[in-house]
Amino acid sequence: MKVHILDDWFDTLQGLPCFRLLDGHEVTVWTDHEADEAALAARLQDADALVLFRERTNVTRGLLERLPNLRLISQRGVWPHVDVEACTDHGVLLCSNTGADGANYAAAELTFALILAAMRQLPQQMASAKAGRWQMGVGRTLRGRTVGLYGYGRIGRVVADYARAFGMNVVWWASEAGRESARAAGEHVAESREAFFANSDVVSLHLRLTSETRGIVTSDDLAVMSPRAVLVNTSRAGLIAPGALLNALNAGRPGMAAIDVFDKEPMIDPKDPLLTHPNLFATPHIGFVTEDEFDKQFADIFDQVNAFAEGHPIHMVNAVVHHQ
Repeated sequence: MKVHILDDWFDTLQGLPCFRLLDGHEVTVWTDHEADEAALAARLQDADALVLFRERTNVTRGLLERLPNLRLISQRGVWPHVDVEACTDHGVLLCSNTGADGANYAAAELTFALILAAMRQLPQQMASAKAGRWQMGVGRTLRGRTVGLYGYGRIGRVVADYARAFGMNVVWWASEAGRESARAAGEHVAESREAFFANSDVVSLHLRLTSETRGIVTSDDLAVMSPRAVLVNTSRAGLIAPGALLNALNAGRPGMAAIDVFDKEPMIDPKDPLLTHPNLFATPHIGFVTEDEFDKQFADIFDQVNAFAEGHPIHMVNAVVHHQ
């Protein structure tokens, strides 16, 4: 098949072991991001299969209408960026592995790196040292402080292990089912949602972005956080209600935020009011950006491509297309 891979910005995949899974296919790798729909469609005219790099490109009805040869979209994780109904209407099968084994350790590691960076003022201290000014302030120790983890999933549980290794107290909040699972595992669940946000020194979000979780963290949630607390988000920006984080930082509750995700990505506006906020620590959506995580995730994706080519597709989202 003619397989096109989008948005491999640093041309990483061709050097990973998983890429050999595509031997026998005609593969084109695009290392830049094309935002213009017409220009993108022109690139993909001969594509039988399209491999997505997480949510870097939206697959709209308009794009699909311009791709009459497309038969498969292969990706991993959830798909808020893909118009599934339009895929079905155009006979395009969407395959995505959402139940892959193992946690995303890369995302968990970055989460804890952001917690440390915020609590120990690492960006400011490093900038001060390089400018010849030596120390610029006094940080805070993690041991004995409380981290609140919102979402009782695999990544959150790994972050909890890291936090305990640093001597932190771990408290949870989640859906009703998630809270029950946490209690059954002997974990400490907050008495209430308000207590969770109010009593945590660090709150870290670990939820999938779905129609049910979009905007689940509200201005009211943030308003009860301590002026000395840190909000961490390495999951998805859409979990927080639009504009709520910037307003909260302006109000001083929480006092800091450390994020890896933005409502609009890539975030390349150096004057964006959230990006430039003095109490924001930011990284450019690198939670999953490690060679190890890429190799694991794209092995799943390329297995889906091969299964489709062999006539036995797996991880089908809109299976009706296969049965038509």
